[in-house]
Amino acid sequence: MSSAGTSHSDKAIQAQRSGGLGELIAKRPEFVTLFLLVAICLGVTIANPAFLQASTLIDIGRASVVTGLFALGVFVVLAAGGIDVSFTAIAALTMYSITLLVQNFAPDLSIIAVFAIAVAGGVFLGVVNGYLVYSLRVPSLIVTIGTQYLFRGGLLAFIGTTWIMELPGEMGTFGRISLLEVEAVNGALISLPLYFLILPAVAVLTWWIMRRTLMGRAIFSLGGNPEVTARLGYNVKIVHLFVFGYAGALAGLAGIVHITANRLANPFDLVGTEIAVIAAVVLGGARITGGTGSVIGTMLGVLLVVVVDNVLVMVGIPSTWQRVFVGAFILLAAAFFVTRQRKFKPAK
Repeated sequence: MSSAGTSHSDKAIQAQRSGGLGELIAKRPEFVTLFLLVAICLGVTIANPAFLQASTLIDIGRASVVTGLFALGVFVVLAAGGIDVSFTAIAALTMYSITLLVQNFAPDLSIIAVFAIAVAGGVFLGVVNGYLVYSLRVPSLIVTIGTQYLFRGGLLAFIGTTWIMELPGEMGTFGRISLLEVEAVNGALISLPLYFLILPAVAVLTWWIMRRTLMGRAIFSLGGNPEVTARLGYNVKIVHLFVFGYAGALAGLAGIVHITANRLANPFDLVGTEIAVIAAVVLGGARITGGTGSVIGTMLGVLLVVVVDNVLVMVGIPSTWQRVFVGAFILLAAAFFVTRQRKFKPAK
């Protein structure tokens, strides 16, 4: 009798613990991403202690900026229940057009003005996406696939296809400004560029919008239930225009950061990076169906994808196989993430 009672009590305690873990995962899914990130970093560090060198961490930080800016824009769109795959085309169109404009007409234009024009151009193209999604009443994936081809095709057909090897004025020097420099094992100097600060600044801004403003509540509400959102008095059209305009603004910003970091403007750049960015946001806890997600989770997802890329380079995986490994990892991580969420989902 005592043994049976003890067994029943143990089961109750185990169920309670499972429920608590399930509730934690349901409320803060980014903990799963953090666990995966820490596990990978610990495993790689044990195998190769050089992974934790300052030069490696700086490389990861530099590689995270453009991907992180894209991901923050995608997160806002996903939270509203949409999906945008045109952000790389917006970035390519704005960065290359502005570089030609500055080179030909205003070579002494300040970098702040360049960023402002890029953001404005990105907002315009993003608002076009938002207006089409709202007006046509078709899935945003279909709309942004169309505008992706439209924007990139327009760039290549009417603006230019040649590489710009020397950036004009302050655009050429901005990417070389360093916050700090460290010496690698081989004696090379590795610098953390000034443009790195753009990512945490935009992350804080995005967090504030999503968690502290009426627009943020409207975005999550739209992603959760569009009909209820309209009944609550939110202007659904304005929300659509905002989320796609914001994603476009960050795409334009990321485009200028990209060319200043690489010190050349290539109209063919950034093609094919859409899936990795969207995967980073989903791995950070945002659902494709909308209504969920966080800035912290998005940044952890970005770090996870960038760290995996960096690890593959460190272990000498050929570039032709890197996409295979990254794709397989994303599938396994996403499957693990979704499975744990379902298993520990609290009972209603």
